[in-house]
Formats: sequence, structure tokens, C-alpha cells
Amino acid sequence: MPELPEVETVRRGLAPTLEGHRLVRVQQLRPDLRFPFPDGFVQRLTGATITRLDRRAKYLVGRLDRDDVLVMHLGMTGRFEIDGHTPGEFGRAVTPDARHAHVIFETEAGAMVTYYDPRRFGFMSLIGTTDLDSHPWFAGMGPEPLGPDFTADTLIKAFAGRKQGPKTLLLDQRVVAGLGNIYVSEALHRVGISPLKPAGSIAKKRIPPLVAAIKDVLAEAVEVGGSTLRDFAAADGALGYFQHRFRVYDREGEPCPKPGCGGTIARVVQAGRSTFYCPTCQK
Repeated sequence: MPELPEVETVRRGLAPTLEGHRLVRVQQLRPDLRFPFPDGFVQRLTGATITRLDRRAKYLVGRLDRDDVLVMHLGMTGRFEIDGHTPGEFGRAVTPDARHAHVIFETEAGAMVTYYDPRRFGFMSLIGTTDLDSHPWFAGMGPEPLGPDFTADTLIKAFAGRKQGPKTLLLDQRVVAGLGNIYVSEALHRVGISPLKPAGSIAKKRIPPLVAAIKDVLAEAVEVGGSTLRDFAAADGALGYFQHRFRVYDREGEPCPKPGCGGTIARVVQAGRSTFYCPTCQK
């Protein structure tokens, strides 16, 4: 599943082509993805201008000059391609299979943006502008981890008295929006906090460095284009390379990269998800 940096990479790739542009033609090539398309999807989008393309957690949010907001989720294998777009700084471009093209947006400038999704776990919907924050997908969602509202106080309050591990709580979208398995594992390793330690027992003085590590690892991943896992690709067809910087994720049995540690990366399963950490230096 693409995580926040991957979705932000896609947003940045799409924004120059879609923001401020009018959709002169929309093709919906099947009735559903993970969920059915909303009634009148094509008609409600045709002629609309995307005034701004935002990201909320792992959702792409297209603000329209109408009373609707276009909400898109990539699922596991969803990706966009911009026709004629030159691949960016990452040169490993991939060619999607035309059989998996499900939605095509054409702008007044002549750009064609195609959404591909082989497994169809992604989805798109139109939500009323005034209903967006109260919609079940967004209601109760925590602060953005790269935003100013995600602070040490946020985590101190969320961790207080909790027996669950910090990784479990950081994946809770009500605590912080958009964090995923990979980057939480990486951030916890950077600050030496065990994912198995009860969150309520973590000393308060260790929380500010954890918040800073989360912000740093996400910012670094966005900068280099996210993490390529299975089918993810940015909007220009390029693949991200942050996976080459992983310290613990998917490195079970390898030496811990922390200088002087001497430990070995281990893997455990928490809530059905793989957790990678160093039992020696993460306490």
C-alpha cells in the first residue's frame, strides 16, 4: 500500500498538469474500482476546474470550482500517467498495461491523465465540499505528520496510559493521519525506541526526538520520490528510491546499521503487519 510519501509524490507530479485546469473530457471505463463510482461521476466532473490538488493522509483531494471535491485513493496498485510527461529525476520509467486504464481526465490544455489499477483496490468519489470533513473517510482523522499540528504534546497525550506499542498507536489514523508501516518502523529505529514497548511507559523526554524523526524520515522519502514496493510509481512513471535508505524495513537478519550497535534486525508481526527493529539498540 503506498504510504504518505508515495501519495505526496504523486500529488506533486499531478499538480502542474491538473491545478488550475478545466476538465473538458472525462472517461470512466468501468462502473467501479474498489467501490462503485458515484452517480453522475463523468457529468459532474466534465467542465469543472481543479482549483487545487491537496493530500489528506493517503488521499488525493481535488478541490473543484463546484460544490464537489474529487477524492482519490491509490489502493495497492493504483497509479497515474500523464501523456507526454518527461520522466523526472528517477529514470526507471515503467509502461502500464492499457487493459488496466480505468479513468482518463483530459484538460483544456490537451493533457491526458490516465488512472491505471490492475487490482482495482483504489477508488474515486465526489464528496460535497461542506461534507468533506464529516465524511467517514475523514471524520476523526488526526493531524498531518508533516504539519505544524503534529507535536510532541500530540503524542504525549496519545501515549499516556496506553499498553499498546508505539508503532500500533502511530498507525492509528485518529492519532496521526497518513503514517504507515514502513516509515514508523524507520522512525522508531532512528530514536532507539522499541516498537514492543508499552507506549505509556516511554519517557516524555523521548517523544520530541520521535516526532522529529517521523518528520525527517517522511520529508527525506518525499524528497527522493517515496518507496517503490511492487507496483507503485509516481505520476511521471518514475520509481522512488527511498527503499535504498531503509535502515530496518525488510532487512530481517541483517546487521543493525547503527554505529557500534552490533545487533541484528528482527521481524515480528503486530496486528497482522510486519515490524522490523533492532532488539539490541531499540529499548
